[in-house]
Amino acid sequence: MEQNLDVNDLFPASYKTLNGIKWGFINNRGQFVIYPQYEDVSEFQMNGLAIVWLQGHVGIIDQHGRFVVPPIYNSIYPFSEGHSIVYEEDKGYKVIDETGKILTGQTYSFTYFGDFHEHRLVFQDFVNRKEFLYGYLDSNGEIVIPAQFKYAHDFQDGQAIVGLKDGTSALIGLNGERLRIYPYEQMGDLSEGLISFRKTDQDKSGYVNEEGKVVIPPGYSSAMPFENGRAIVNTSENYKNQYGLIDKTGAFIIPPKYDDINLIGENRASVAKAIDPEYPHTGSVFAIADTTTGNFLTDFIYDSVSDYQGEYGSVTKDVKTFFINKKGTRAQNLPIFNGTGSVSLKGDLIQAIVDERYSYYDLNGNLVWTQNMIFPLTGPIHIREEKYRPNKNYLVYYPKIQGMENKLAQSKVNQYLRNKSRVKDLPKDGPLYSSYSGNFSVQFFQKHLLVLELTGYEYPFGAAHGMPSKINVHINLITGQIYQLKDLFTTGSHYKQVLSEIIGKEIHQHQDSFINEDQYIGIKENHPFFLTKDHLVIYFKPYEIASFAFGFPEFGIPYQDIQHLINEKGAFWQSFH
Repeated sequence: MEQNLDVNDLFPASYKTLNGIKWGFINNRGQFVIYPQYEDVSEFQMNGLAIVWLQGHVGIIDQHGRFVVPPIYNSIYPFSEGHSIVYEEDKGYKVIDETGKILTGQTYSFTYFGDFHEHRLVFQDFVNRKEFLYGYLDSNGEIVIPAQFKYAHDFQDGQAIVGLKDGTSALIGLNGERLRIYPYEQMGDLSEGLISFRKTDQDKSGYVNEEGKVVIPPGYSSAMPFENGRAIVNTSENYKNQYGLIDKTGAFIIPPKYDDINLIGENRASVAKAIDPEYPHTGSVFAIADTTTGNFLTDFIYDSVSDYQGEYGSVTKDVKTFFINKKGTRAQNLPIFNGTGSVSLKGDLIQAIVDERYSYYDLNGNLVWTQNMIFPLTGPIHIREEKYRPNKNYLVYYPKIQGMENKLAQSKVNQYLRNKSRVKDLPKDGPLYSSYSGNFSVQFFQKHLLVLELTGYEYPFGAAHGMPSKINVHINLITGQIYQLKDLFTTGSHYKQVLSEIIGKEIHQHQDSFINEDQYIGIKENHPFFLTKDHLVIYFKPYEIASFAFGFPEFGIPYQDIQHLINEKGAFWQSFH
């Protein structure tokens, strides 16, 4: 018998397996209603549909797990006004409705899509392969206003602000008719009758009304749209922010001296102060302020603040996450959670996305569901997921093997895994200038050989990006031996030279690829690698032979191509054959 389900009755939940994390949906009792089978999922939208990833492609399911849109696409956008954008490789973008019906008579190669507002959707196109320009689609996916603008905002009440190619801006109607021209190169979105503007990119920002009359003179390095009569502005002249909050006359409700301000709903704002004013990128602490009066409701005591959802918001402090009420103080009737992240009410459940994991609790803080921490390998041998969280900026999930007959070997293996996972003594307090997160997965498991992949990401505060890392560990579950690349080959086989030549030849044959042939100098003795059922895979670190954007370049070499080098009687080969 089919269940009558409400969109709020189903919640994303994951299950860790030897083949990676699988996602499904649970009910409010923690029972899987839609079996965990997807690589990833979105939450169910208000139309009762959810986007899911299966076998490297994307589809859409209903609340019974039935595919409304089969998993044939490379990406799918969330629905807005009953429509979504789907992308299929080598075919382009199309607009679909909630039944999965394709509405567009053609596909598009656009480079950006917004959401539907008033049956209009902003898109960006690389026109004549010369410049990026913006236009609008209608709800049938047809081009109603061709790409012609330097920028374009969403429609509100039948009007939108766009940038013209002559360096001015315009207010347009739903069919592109120009209702008003403004002598400004940059303008913000329509916001409660006021629009932020810059004369040129180099000028300060101010606000005009829809008639183009200056209401608040230019004086800001940045100016955000108005919400409930308030707008966030920045008066900074350098890298040290000076955010404040103004009313519609330009009077400051909160003075411009803070590292950041965010409107978080319910007439509240989170206000940030740099921990170290000389080095603001090292992080901030937050206070809660009333946007009506500008009064501060709390001191600067929180490490992060999430938006209010009705009566409650969510904050972190040190390594705790909890709800706050409208006074900005902890909601005493709701539980505290260990770790950092966010919590929200989902009907009669609490959804906690804390320490990079989903879990669900009842309103008293009793656990209803969380991802499994133990998963079996063979016989009594299994892996247990352990967590190391010494401070708010350092989080590592690392594997602990249990059930090996040789306990001494098991202990040595687990100590090795802790070290390689970067579990180390760190201070609980004091300034930190980077963050680190680590995780692991099973790369390959066959017979007695377990291949674990330990991944990490370190981000120096203020840097353009962080640096990813990965280490593959090959473990014999009987002996506890940890194998290196050289252990796969017979002594004196010159495997380094042979593998280097194979990889070098592949790079040379694909000179138009992302690999920089001049940077390649061959492999090292114990070069990073991992094994699969049929291949030896050699990989390189970011920047080693390619740009950062291409991650870890990999080269798969079939065993049959190097069979003459492999020590088939050796412990490494025998561990999985």
